[in-house]
Amino acid sequence: MNKNVWTYIKAILVPLIVGGVVGIVISGAMDYNSLEKPPLAPPAIVFPIVWTIIYILMGISYGRLKVKELTNEKIDFIYYTQLVINALWSIFFFVFKWRLFSFFWILLLIVFVIWMIIEFYKKDKVAGLLQIPYLLWILFASYLNLSFYILN
Repeated sequence: MNKNVWTYIKAILVPLIVGGVVGIVISGAMDYNSLEKPPLAPPAIVFPIVWTIIYILMGISYGRLKVKELTNEKIDFIYYTQLVINALWSIFFFVFKWRLFSFFWILLLIVFVIWMIIEFYKKDKVAGLLQIPYLLWILFASYLNLSFYILN
């Protein structure tokens, strides 16, 4: 297999593995189905499907920059930091049940994702645009987060 294919495979696997590990960590603490739900709250099955798609798009986006040798310390910092912030949100929300704290934490994630989109877009327009579904999803997730805090 050529080098570029391996770069994409690694870039896609990193967020998928992080998401998978977080899924395992929070699986015993998931209380989504027992929470009072706000309007527009999707069924629980939607979340792993959407997150898998988002993690794949995230990996493709970062992989494009790696293949084109457009990454640098700043890009790596933003990308990996948002991935850690993302992973910790689930732990804060589901394991520790810190609903209000999680809302402010997801606002931090939104800032990092917007920053990531801007920086990726400057390097490669497609890489930046591939992150838009992620931003839209976490904006929706922030609505859900705050609503769960208020309702529960």
